[in-house]
Amino acid sequence: MERVLFNFFLAMEGVNANKLRSFLTALGIVFGVGAVIAMLAIGTGAKQAILEQMKLIGTNNIVIKGLELTDEGQNGSSSGTGASGSSDSGEKRTYSPGLTLKDAEAIQAILPAAERVSPEVVLATNVVRNGRLEKGRCVGITNAFFDLNNLGLATGRLFHDKHIEQGASVCIIGKEIQARFFSQEDPLGQQLKCGNTWLTIIGVLDRRKASQESLSSLGIRDYNSDVYIPVTTALLRFRNRALVNQNDLGDEDSDEDENRDPNHNQLDQLVVRIGESDKLKASADVIARILKRRHYDVVDFQVEVPELLLEQEQKTQDTFNLVLAAIAGISLLVGGIGIMNIMLASVLERVKEIGVRRSLGANQRDIIFQFLFEAVFISLMGGLIGMALGIGAARGIAAYAEIPTVVSGWSILLSFGVAAAVGLVFGIFPARKAAIQDPIKALRSD
Repeated sequence: MERVLFNFFLAMEGVNANKLRSFLTALGIVFGVGAVIAMLAIGTGAKQAILEQMKLIGTNNIVIKGLELTDEGQNGSSSGTGASGSSDSGEKRTYSPGLTLKDAEAIQAILPAAERVSPEVVLATNVVRNGRLEKGRCVGITNAFFDLNNLGLATGRLFHDKHIEQGASVCIIGKEIQARFFSQEDPLGQQLKCGNTWLTIIGVLDRRKASQESLSSLGIRDYNSDVYIPVTTALLRFRNRALVNQNDLGDEDSDEDENRDPNHNQLDQLVVRIGESDKLKASADVIARILKRRHYDVVDFQVEVPELLLEQEQKTQDTFNLVLAAIAGISLLVGGIGIMNIMLASVLERVKEIGVRRSLGANQRDIIFQFLFEAVFISLMGGLIGMALGIGAARGIAAYAEIPTVVSGWSILLSFGVAAAVGLVFGIFPARKAAIQDPIKALRSD
């Protein structure tokens, strides 16, 4: 052990005697380790963001959205799994009942893989209590909505079957509604007016924590700010767009149709839970065919599989991480070659020192340890500086590029281990070359 420590101190003296050269040699390791830490931070942050999004949308869900059709039969959106229904500009569009509760019942009855089907009607309305009025949303749902979206109750109870069957005037509110209208009292049993309808509060949802970026990227609402009512209540007591009204009976050739609602869908969307994830795509295709047949070949709906979209996003992120890993690996390789090159030059410069040590009793192992310690020390110093650079880069990316990054302890340990391994691997050859020098020839060299 004394001999090892003596060789270590000799190695430190050699590094200290050439500070600038040692620092420049370590730069390749600095950038390589920094790139590794930044890459792992970006990859871990992206993975956590996708997991957070998966919690928001639920797993194995298929979302069917009703689309608004123009008079020419073109739907209002061209994206999604469902293809756009179309016709020539001069033709009348084929009648379609739009997205309805009957569609939900048909999907549940026909598709064996469907575990739950959740219809949704979103109604913009005024929320009033004790003279305070705020803009809000009433969302008509069934109890399946809470299960499919991983929403729990903070207090109260869910809807009874009678509430849904009879269209009862009851509601469940989000945490933001509670904070705005019932900050100092228990909301259970209290009444809240939505539009022209008084609703009795029977439950309060747990707060759903989600970043605004996640909500906007997934196109979902802030569940904390909604008032939830049975879907039959929304259709009976608020508005049923599937019913024909006076505006719908107007002259189609008339230009005075500003008041006509282009949205003819009874429901805004359906969410279907599929039992097995490997059946998601096939189930989405079956649902599209079911709805197309029920809507008389008018594709006024859009079928989306959020989980598959997130998986594609993950694949893109993995490709990006692979590119970063290649860049980091090249930097570390260049850094290792630089260490080997400098150590070989150092061996040639210090041939006489090696001869003196050998003549005074040092064996080949002592010489190997001395030069190996120098290489590993240079690599570790570069690794420490690279860690600081990588952590700083990860924080800078998160702050200025708005990309989520997470620097974990294992990524730092991995980078430190990689730096030590690079110094060890690329230092062995120069150390062995120094050890096999002939002491007599070494002493004769200038």
